[in-house]
Amino acid sequence: MSSVPSGLRATTSVKVPPRSIQNCQRAGVGAAGDMEGRGVRDLGKPEAYPPGEARCAVGAIDTGRPTSLPFGTTFPHPPFLENPMRSLIALLGAALASSAALAQTKWDMPTPYAATNFHTENIVQFAADVEKATGGKLRIQVHSNASLFKAPEIKRAVQGGQAQIGEILLSGYSNEDPVFGTDSVPFLATSYADAAKLWKIQKPFLEARFAKQGMVALFSVPWPPQGIYSTKPLAAVGDMKGLKMRSYNPYTSRIAELSGAQPVTIQAAELAQAFATGAVNANITSGATGYDTKAWEVVKNYYDTQAWLPKNLVFANKKAFDALDKATQDAVRKAAADAEARGWKVSEEKTAFYLAELKKNGMNVQAPSAQLKADFRKIGAQMTEEWLKTAGPDGKAIVDAFRK
Repeated sequence: MSSVPSGLRATTSVKVPPRSIQNCQRAGVGAAGDMEGRGVRDLGKPEAYPPGEARCAVGAIDTGRPTSLPFGTTFPHPPFLENPMRSLIALLGAALASSAALAQTKWDMPTPYAATNFHTENIVQFAADVEKATGGKLRIQVHSNASLFKAPEIKRAVQGGQAQIGEILLSGYSNEDPVFGTDSVPFLATSYADAAKLWKIQKPFLEARFAKQGMVALFSVPWPPQGIYSTKPLAAVGDMKGLKMRSYNPYTSRIAELSGAQPVTIQAAELAQAFATGAVNANITSGATGYDTKAWEVVKNYYDTQAWLPKNLVFANKKAFDALDKATQDAVRKAAADAEARGWKVSEEKTAFYLAELKKNGMNVQAPSAQLKADFRKIGAQMTEEWLKTAGPDGKAIVDAFRK
């Protein structure tokens, strides 16, 4: 009997005739050996093959060529036969690990803004809260700065199930439904207190619309009040005539038209380049966007008009949400409520910080002149009437309740 390699225990062997395993396929037997014939009948009591029997021994490999194994070569039992209980425990452990991996649900979450934006930071915290509260059963992967889907594509991606959860600027979809843009009607709600009041009224109308489209509205956070960035000084709306003004929703496009400017659709992620190349030379947005895009490098004037506070909405695909168990759904809703409260607080707290940073970096930050402010309020009144005509009974109900 030949010696056994170090580390392997000698066991009952199978003796292989020197020419009997020249070609297992030719004999019609698989490489694992003949478990049915006169080979290994009983794994606990292997026996020698009778001389002249062309059988494949356990462990033989079909190479298609004669083997060079000498007669009487000893094959140790496979490790799983040495300690069946240990093997069973290992198999059960692997099965449990596999089940745990299968039990984990992963959601992809596209967002339009940079990782350093306060909205994105709030969402990252929301995702972490969900994972912690569910013990890892639900993991949300945040894809910031329009890296997974561009801003106009996110709502459709979530609605169609390409992503399970996402973030959008609500008013960007006001052409689809004017109620989505209630918060961006110029000078309707210009403070955080007014914006919170408006959101409380708008929310049930919005939730019903999203539910009808197969989505679940989770939470909303406002941007700081909107102001005007311009490469040239503005004393009145007439000074905007001929400017190329970036628009991010139908309301900013309409303001550009009524001001004599040319609306140009540019996403936030492309804004700095658009100013640098001259594609735009005016913009209505918040101090937060100016800070994120380092607006001071390409534009020098900011007018703090506080025209409105647009909101972002985080929402999920309803089928994906309904597929979660009740405890996980509750954890998502709890994390969403916390994110909404935290987001509103941070947004308001950072408003002064953003404007201070713009000023510190060389921008001319100022309140609008009396004439510029009066001109914009006139435009706002006209746009409110236009919006009410398109928003229907629900729009009127929202505005009436807000004005009480």
